[in-house]
Amino acid sequence: MTNTLAGTVQKVRVLELEGSRWSLDLDGTELYMNASEAPETLQAGDTPDVFLFMNRRGELAASMQLPHMTMGTYGWARVLRVDDQYGAYVDIGAAFEVLVNKADLPHVRKLWPKIDDALYMTLRTDPAGTIFGRLATEERVLDVIGVAEQWRMNDNLTARPYRLLPVGAFLLSVPDNFRIFIHASEMAAEPRLGEELKVRIIDVQEDGTLNGSLLPRKQERMGDDAEMIFAYLQETNGKMPFTDKSSPEEIEEMFSLSKGAFKRALGRLMKDGKIEQRDGWTSLKV
Repeated sequence: MTNTLAGTVQKVRVLELEGSRWSLDLDGTELYMNASEAPETLQAGDTPDVFLFMNRRGELAASMQLPHMTMGTYGWARVLRVDDQYGAYVDIGAAFEVLVNKADLPHVRKLWPKIDDALYMTLRTDPAGTIFGRLATEERVLDVIGVAEQWRMNDNLTARPYRLLPVGAFLLSVPDNFRIFIHASEMAAEPRLGEELKVRIIDVQEDGTLNGSLLPRKQERMGDDAEMIFAYLQETNGKMPFTDKSSPEEIEEMFSLSKGAFKRALGRLMKDGKIEQRDGWTSLKV
């Protein structure tokens, strides 16, 4: 028996229980499975599917605890811990954790996944049969994506990034596997690989893929901007030498807002009766 079957699911025949482990027959080759890896109802003569892996002694072993993915199949793996030297260790649904090598993670360390993020991946093995995680390629993702319909426009979806690029990020929605592209201009900050995000859909393509945004809707942004300006006025004794006539450069330097966004925020505060403008000044109403 070679170690090339590690990471796969195979059908075996149960021979007998020997102490704390079951002996199994795989196409004429005997291998073993700890009793803890099987249900109590297992009996000799059964023919279950088992997941094969190399145990700590370097022997091919089996488990009836089938993982979320195998060699050649893909699924989500939750991040258990992150090691700066080696990479991310993930839960594949088996009795042991699997390493996603740091070479497969983003070059920028702050974009690495954190604990409880999830990676869309498959399994691979090294020459010794040790199982590692391999992130899904774009080609593979295109094989499994769902097709979204037009009614998804303006929908809010839960999704996780599987590919990060300077121009933006590609995500898969959970659980539908819709492919979503978010341009860098639609992000306040670049997300981590595998981070769970709430994405607002802003376009549905003809092929059923989506474009999304991580920014709040215009009216929500206006509310945030208005709150920020109101808080600034409260900190400056209720007055500031900025109005809707101020230059774009002044507004950008002081508030990091465009003039349009600044004017909308002032308009909202005036409509709510919270401020007034007079002689080049904006003041809180008493």
